[in-house]
Amino acid sequence: MRSAASSAVARDADGTRAILERFLKSCRNPCLFEPGEELLPLKPDNFSMESKDNRLTIQAWSDTRNIVRRIVSVSAERRGRLELVVERFARATGPMFLIDMGRADSQETGRRGGRLVFRERFRRFLTREFPSWKLSEISAEPDLEHSLSPAFSRAFLRKGNSGVAAIAATPAGMDSAFLLSFGLIWLDYLRRREPRLTIERLVLFLPVGAEQLTCHRVLYLDPQRLRCDVFAYSPEDFALRVDPKDYGNLDTKLEVFRRVAPVAQAWVDRLKDLPEVECVENNGGAVSLRVHGIEFARTSGSELLFGLQKRAAAREHNLPEIERLATELVVLRSHHGDGPMYRQDPEEWLASQMRANVDALDATLRRAPIYSQAPACLGGQRGLIDLLGVDFSGRLVVIELKASQDIHLPLQALDYWMRVKWHLDREEFSANGYFPGIELRKDAPKMLLVSPALDFHPTSEIILRFFSPAVEVERIGVGANWREKLQVMFRMRGAESPF
Repeated sequence: MRSAASSAVARDADGTRAILERFLKSCRNPCLFEPGEELLPLKPDNFSMESKDNRLTIQAWSDTRNIVRRIVSVSAERRGRLELVVERFARATGPMFLIDMGRADSQETGRRGGRLVFRERFRRFLTREFPSWKLSEISAEPDLEHSLSPAFSRAFLRKGNSGVAAIAATPAGMDSAFLLSFGLIWLDYLRRREPRLTIERLVLFLPVGAEQLTCHRVLYLDPQRLRCDVFAYSPEDFALRVDPKDYGNLDTKLEVFRRVAPVAQAWVDRLKDLPEVECVENNGGAVSLRVHGIEFARTSGSELLFGLQKRAAAREHNLPEIERLATELVVLRSHHGDGPMYRQDPEEWLASQMRANVDALDATLRRAPIYSQAPACLGGQRGLIDLLGVDFSGRLVVIELKASQDIHLPLQALDYWMRVKWHLDREEFSANGYFPGIELRKDAPKMLLVSPALDFHPTSEIILRFFSPAVEVERIGVGANWREKLQVMFRMRGAESPF
């Protein structure tokens, strides 16, 4: 006969099984998750539960894994999530979770699980590549206070009085192009946190095929401030140190600048004289007509296309209609307004204000020509407005505009600066019809970062501190009422602080 104690355990095991069965029945997409392991989807044909000798055991399997755990207890139950205490080898206990990935609020748990899995891969990379170093810290958790993203696993290694900051991009996570920003922030944080150590090196791990852009950027960091090592890892976890100098060609293209076709020029001349209409020449021969950054008409070959959502080819009798459209946009884009049209494309609005008030922004800049995205990044849109101008001495000036906080502004601006320098070194701007009649200097371009004064991300100074002296940067903060009047609130060189 079973003892009272055994009977109680048996009832607990049966009750636990009932809870699990009820939970799994309610799930649309049940998955099993253990910290540090990949999610394992549960289907009727790949898991089982067994009650034997007052013990409840769950077994789940896939093509690559087999999990057998004794369930000790249910520690918490909530919608879409069951937290269990399980017994592993050598009677060690730990957490395990059943999660309904069919619920939207479970997606973050799945993402966190993936980050923890990659963290362990990262640990293996570091152990193999730095066998004589002590891994003091490794994390895939967020640290919002210090602007550290959970999307990239980070680590700190020590040996004697020396330290190494390391960071890694997952194969299918946040864009690997963001890795270097967070790597520089991590390095700076460790240097401030560990003042007694010498932390000279930043180590970056990226998936094979995603390392090119980072390698190009690394070449324009200051070697006096840091040593930067780049590793590319394969799906089989083979990591190879790469030389950034081996990545020669940039993904950039400079189109021949063509002038607008004469047939449409008369209509363009009529429309651009309307109040608050801006006429912007694009490479390829197109002309864009805009009101505070919103395009309402553009040339295409010998035609003029007009409209906001859908474009139609204009005829002579359409001109009054196009003029009314421009007038309506002036009202909708008024700095006293509100609504979707007012909030649309703030960077384009800021760019139009800058072009109209170049003198207020930088008195050394020529008012014209100013080109938008002259060298094109072959990867497509980058989320920023790239402008290229020239000062009165003939030096090119790269202008990056952002109307809101962006932690990646400095490095994304560097991307465009590199492309401009690439074409300048090959004397391609004048040869392709840009800056007619202006003799361009061969000096590296100057970079201007323009944003509302309160919307520069606090880490901008940290990242700029690591730029090479060859990259001359100036940050310009404009007033919050820039839609009404472009007014410079501060002007700082490089990593200088305005406060």
